[in-house]
Amino acid sequence: MAKVDTSSSRPYHIVIFGASGFTGQFVVEEVARIVSEGPNGTLKWAVAGRSRQKLDKVLEQAAGALGKPELRTAVEVIVADVGEPDSLAAMCKQAVIVLNCVGPFLESMQLNYNSQAADKGVYIVGACGFDSIPADMGVLYTREQFKGTLTAVESFLTASTGPEGGSINDGTWKSAIYGFADSGKLRSLRKKFGHKPLPVVGSKIKRRSALFYSNEVQQYAVPFMGADPSVVKRSQRFLLEEHQETPVQYGAYAGVGGVANIAKMLFAGMMFWFLVKFDFGRNLLIKFPEFFSFGFFSKDGPTRKQMEGSSFQFAFYGEGYTEGQDPSQGRPNAKIRTLVQGPEAGYVATPIAMVQAAITILNEPTALPKRGGVYTPGAAFSRTTLVERLNKHGIQFSVI
Repeated sequence: MAKVDTSSSRPYHIVIFGASGFTGQFVVEEVARIVSEGPNGTLKWAVAGRSRQKLDKVLEQAAGALGKPELRTAVEVIVADVGEPDSLAAMCKQAVIVLNCVGPFLESMQLNYNSQAADKGVYIVGACGFDSIPADMGVLYTREQFKGTLTAVESFLTASTGPEGGSINDGTWKSAIYGFADSGKLRSLRKKFGHKPLPVVGSKIKRRSALFYSNEVQQYAVPFMGADPSVVKRSQRFLLEEHQETPVQYGAYAGVGGVANIAKMLFAGMMFWFLVKFDFGRNLLIKFPEFFSFGFFSKDGPTRKQMEGSSFQFAFYGEGYTEGQDPSQGRPNAKIRTLVQGPEAGYVATPIAMVQAAITILNEPTALPKRGGVYTPGAAFSRTTLVERLNKHGIQFSVI
C-alpha cells in the first residue's frame, strides 16, 4: 500500500507490517540489503507488528545474518495490531509505503476499497510476491518482446531443490486451507464485479486436462492452483480498459515431476479436498501440515541451507500475429518463448519482488496509473522499469 508523495514529511519511506512473521523476517533482511546499496542510502524505514519483543528479535536476527550490528538500534519499531484499527492508522500515517506481510483477498480489497483509495490518491497493489509478480510481469514482458500482437500465453512453473531438499512454511498452507474453505464466497464476490468476459483475439486457448504430460517441461503437469490466473486476467482487463491493449489469454500450469510424485499428490489432494470441507478436518490439516502434505509444508519452514539450494523457473509459451497481420483474420502465425527464473520462491524471491515493487513506486510515481486505487502488479507497473530492477536483483527475465 502506498501514499505516493516522495517529498512527503512522513518519517519513513517504508514500513514493513507483519515483520516478525515467517515471510516478514526475510523482507526485513531484503530491505536492509537494499538500503545499503548506493542509490537507496537515504531510505528511512521501520518495522511494525503486534509484539515489540518479537520485532526486536527479528532486527537482531537480521543484524546477525547480514553482519550489520547497527540494525539493532538504527531501525525504529512500531507496535500495530490488526485488531486495533487506530494503531494501524497511526502506523500508516508514518509511512509513504507499507509493505504488508499479513495479506487479505485481492478481490474483496478491490470491491470494498477501490473508490476510497482513488479519492485519497492511495495505491494498493496486491500480489507483489512470488504470487504473482513473475507470472503477471512475465506475461507483460512476453508481450513487449513479441514483434506484433500477442494473443495467448501458457506458463509452466517448475521448482528445484538442492541436496538439502526444501519445504514451505505452514503459513502458506493455512492460507490455502482458508482459501479453499472460502472458495464459494470468492466465486460470489467475483460475480459482484459484473464483468463481461474479455474479448478473445486469435485462436481460443485450449484448457489442458487436470493431469497431463507436458513436452514443454518434460514432466507431468497440472493446472496451477495459485492466484496467478486471476491476477493476470485482472491486469489484462485493466490494460484493455485503460490503454486499449489487446488482451492476452492465459493458461497457467505447474510441473509435478514423475509418477511417484503424482501418486503422493493425488493422495494428499484427495485428503485435502475431503477434510477442508469440515471444521474438524480444517483443524486436523492445520495441526499436522507435514503429515498431510508429505513434508511439503512444515511449521518450521525451510532452513537457510534449503533456501540457498532452491530455485524456480517459469517458461512462457506465447503465440500471436506478426506486425502487419490482421489478428481477426486466420490463425496466429508467430510464436515466442520467454523465461522468468529466480531463487527460492517463497522467502527469497518474494522479498526481492516486494521490495523492488516498493522501490519502483518510490522512484517512479509518474509512471503509475493516473489515479489511486486497488491494482494488480501488471496494472500498477506496466509503464515502469520494475522488470529491469528485478533483473538486477536476481529475478531474471529473458527471451529464448
